[in-house]
Amino acid sequence: MIKNILGRIIAFWGAIIFVITLLLVVIPIWLTNYIEEPGGTEIFRRISKAWMNFFLFSIGCRLVVHGKENFKRGETYIVASNHNSYMDVPLTTPFIPGPNKTIAKSELAKVPLFGLIYQRGSILVDRKSEKSRRESYVKMKEVLDQGLHMCIYPEGTRNTTGEPLKSFHDGAFKLAVETKKAIIPTLLFNTKKVLPGKSKPFYLWPAKMEIYFLPPEPVQPGDTVASLKERVFNIMYAFAREHSRKGK
Repeated sequence: MIKNILGRIIAFWGAIIFVITLLLVVIPIWLTNYIEEPGGTEIFRRISKAWMNFFLFSIGCRLVVHGKENFKRGETYIVASNHNSYMDVPLTTPFIPGPNKTIAKSELAKVPLFGLIYQRGSILVDRKSEKSRRESYVKMKEVLDQGLHMCIYPEGTRNTTGEPLKSFHDGAFKLAVETKKAIIPTLLFNTKKVLPGKSKPFYLWPAKMEIYFLPPEPVQPGDTVASLKERVFNIMYAFAREHSRKGK
C-alpha cells in the first residue's frame, strides 16, 4: 500500500520534471530537422541522451549499457530489441551508439510538443493500415541508406506475458535479408519495474535498468526470413533466461 502511494508520488514528480525539461529541449531538437543526415539525427540523439540522463537522475534511476563495442564504426545495423514498457523507446533511441531511428506507432505523434520530438526520432506506422505499413517499410530502407541504424521491436507490442519474449513478427528480419544488414540483438531489463504501464497506471519506481547490445548476427548465405528470425529469437531468449537465472 505504502509503495503504491510512493510510486504515484514519484510518478507525479517525474511528470513535472519531464514537462519542464521537454520545454527546454523541444526547440533545439526541432532545429535538427534542418541539418543534413546523418548529422541531424546524431545531434538529436545527443540532445536526447543528455535529456534522458538528467531525467533518469532526477527520478532516482540508474542505467547501465553493455556491448557498445559491438557497433563497428562505418557500419549500420538493424537493432532488434525486446519491448516491456513505455520506458523502452526513451532508452533505445538515445543510447544506441550512433544516429538511429525507431519504428513507432503513429498515435503518440499527436501529443502536443512531445509529438515533435517523437516524430523526429521515429518512423511512424499506423498498424491498422496496410498502406502505412508498406510506406514505413520503404522509409526504414531509406534510413539505413542514409547511414542510420534502424531500431525495431519485433514483438510488435509490449510483452505482458510471463515469458521472456513474445513471438516475433517478420518485419525486422525481412528488412535484414533484403538489405544484408546485420542484426544487433538487444535486451532491456527492469524497464517494467520502473514504468509498469497498464498493470499500475500512473506509477513510477526507481530501479537499475540495463541495456545489453549483443554481438551482431549477420545474414548468412541461404538465410530466409524464417531462419534468421528463429536464430535471433533463440539468441535473445537464451540470454534473457540466463540473465534472469542469475538474478540480475
